[in-house]
Amino acid sequence: MKDRSPPITASLGFGIVPRSRSTGTRKDEPQAQAERKARIMVVDNDAESRRFMNARLGTAGYAVECVDSAQAALDGCVRARPNLVVTDLRLEDMDGLALLKELKSRWPSMTVIILTAHGTIADAVQATQCGAFGFLVKPVEKAELLGQVGRAIASSTFTLVEGDWRSQIVSRSQLMEDRLELANRAAGGDAPVLLTGENGTGKELLARAIHAASSRREKSFVTVRCRNASEQALDTELFGDRSADRREALEPRVGALVSALGGTLLLDEIGDLPLRLQAELMETLRRTPNVRLICTTSRDLKKAMEAGELRQDLYYQINILPIEIPPLGRRREDIPLLVSHFLEQAKDETGSKKIYSPEAIELLATTDWPGNVRQLFELVKQNVALSHGKVMTKEFVKRSLGQEATQVPTYDEARDEFAVAYLKNNLQSTAGNVSQAARLAKRNRTDFYKLLARYRLQPDDFKNAASSNQKTREGAGKQRD
Repeated sequence: MKDRSPPITASLGFGIVPRSRSTGTRKDEPQAQAERKARIMVVDNDAESRRFMNARLGTAGYAVECVDSAQAALDGCVRARPNLVVTDLRLEDMDGLALLKELKSRWPSMTVIILTAHGTIADAVQATQCGAFGFLVKPVEKAELLGQVGRAIASSTFTLVEGDWRSQIVSRSQLMEDRLELANRAAGGDAPVLLTGENGTGKELLARAIHAASSRREKSFVTVRCRNASEQALDTELFGDRSADRREALEPRVGALVSALGGTLLLDEIGDLPLRLQAELMETLRRTPNVRLICTTSRDLKKAMEAGELRQDLYYQINILPIEIPPLGRRREDIPLLVSHFLEQAKDETGSKKIYSPEAIELLATTDWPGNVRQLFELVKQNVALSHGKVMTKEFVKRSLGQEATQVPTYDEARDEFAVAYLKNNLQSTAGNVSQAARLAKRNRTDFYKLLARYRLQPDDFKNAASSNQKTREGAGKQRD
């Protein structure tokens, strides 16, 4: 059933979407879309060159974003999905050819033009061999620039529609790219999709992306929330008000299945739908096939089916195209990018933007997030509201995380923790005998002593402990006698 949570929600860590407060089924009516501009990213570490390109391309009607480094370009492409990248050949952190190769490895359909003040035929040939669409030498004449940019946009297969369907999705992890590829393929057909994953991972936003990428994008996207709703309320939401008074009314309430005709119906937390309504849903879907069904769940539906809580026929009907959305802990490389995205969304009341210190970003990236992306967004929003300075420090973030937050250990920390536990166990089992402990570890005595010294372990401590335990056991035996 439609929930009454706050009007803004972070979903999937990718974007923030408005949520209606009206009761009943949520129906997103198709809206006339404004004319879209082709998106161009300009990468140049020279500020004057960036200003020139921004003015020239902006005047020509393109949406332009300028960045000063290759890393900023890669982050921007994840977020904005430009139709074309125009990059200078000489960059400080990575040259233009290396950036070209990285862009092509991540997005083979990306169109790239190389720009340089010191071009040679060899540079142009190499750029072309690496997949560049064109090669321009500064200073670039207006006609030449706009002509090549126009041809690049026209030939680009990285189209506006393709970029728009996932425009709310912010992610750089390969794990999520794999899921998005599955979602894009699923959007090409009408088979039911089942989105699984923990709470807060953003299943609804991915469902919206699938709808936006499909041929049904101009039709309605209707959401019914099955969790925490009474059976009667869900009955009315799905099938309309079937009471006698409503049937006789001039405007009887229409259910979600009718509202979604030609479009997409999202059943959120399908595992909580009562059995009686599951049977009616199956029957109605057979009679009204022109509805694309997407279901979400944070439960194990196979176990629910085996427990008799989910109809077997419904399980196999909705589980045709399953897509599992990984929790935030499995895609930590997304966290810095998500934080940057959320900071844009959560500006304070004055409109000024706040930032985290590098140490604070590192803390956020290594913290455990049981509430996933939704929890991360709520923390960023809280930090922006409560911080007094522009830069939010690691200490400030630690206080806001509180005592419940747990930090994921680094690889070195985890390795050292294992090594100490392993060495202690060996020494305890051999009563501090280094020769025996070294043989158990299959290390020579010299190396074993070096390990003990590194982790500040004393064999005598384990000999004394063994002797003390022996005396305790002997004393207990005399008392029994």
